[in-house]
Amino acid sequence: MVSLKIIEKNITIHDPEKVADYLSKYGIKYEKWNSDKLNSEDASPDRILEVYREEVERLKKEGGYVTADVIDINSNTPGLDDMLLKFNKEHWHDEDEVRYTIKGHGLFHINAEDEVTLSVEVGKGDLLRVPKGTKHWFDLCSDREIRAIRLFQNKSGWTPHYTNSGKDKKFMPLCFGPAFIPAENDREKV
Repeated sequence: MVSLKIIEKNITIHDPEKVADYLSKYGIKYEKWNSDKLNSEDASPDRILEVYREEVERLKKEGGYVTADVIDINSNTPGLDDMLLKFNKEHWHDEDEVRYTIKGHGLFHINAEDEVTLSVEVGKGDLLRVPKGTKHWFDLCSDREIRAIRLFQNKSGWTPHYTNSGKDKKFMPLCFGPAFIPAENDREKV
């Protein structure tokens, strides 16, 4: 279930409709999809894309996406820590970042235009679309697992462009729900 925390205001929102409304102010799209459509979180990528074909096709038309795939990351993924180092530093992309979570949890931090930092925890059934050019970073939650549908406008445009602002270093990759772990003393809790 989605959780949104507006860090500097110490506000947390759990209601999906209110999360969608708040994120829309920043051009970020949140939707709750029917996760019961899929009989097994461990279904093949082809089966997942088949089950969510209607939703994926709608997004392709809305956003000009040309391809979709399924990414499956867990604590046994070879090179996981190196992979995460690419995305847990503040960056932006030349195209939207679109993720529909099938299994596990992830945490997007958004460096919003008004200098507010948003932390959005996504889990099963959550779709998040972060517009191109939006400064953000991503971490796994303590379960270190996420399986998600990804959509691309052009795979070559999905390269991270790092800001080197250092803002990401102020935040632990924590989640608000059952996967919460304590923060180190020198970092803010989210």
